[in-house]
Amino acid sequence: MLYLLTSIRFNGGDILFQLIMFTMLLAVPLAIIVLLLLVLRNRNNRLKRVEEKLDKLLSDKDNKKI
Repeated sequence: MLYLLTSIRFNGGDILFQLIMFTMLLAVPLAIIVLLLLVLRNRNNRLKRVEEKLDKLLSDKDNKKI
């Protein structure tokens, strides 16, 4: 039993690899969420600009009729 406890050693490379993999495990889903939020925000801003242009065109058309 004592032999098993003393024979378990961690190499620095193993620890570094595990830290990098853990970071990747956290970073990939986080990056996906951030990208989705950015895309949705840009889409909403674009939609607002199109609506404003359409409203302006409609109001200009109504003003020309009068």
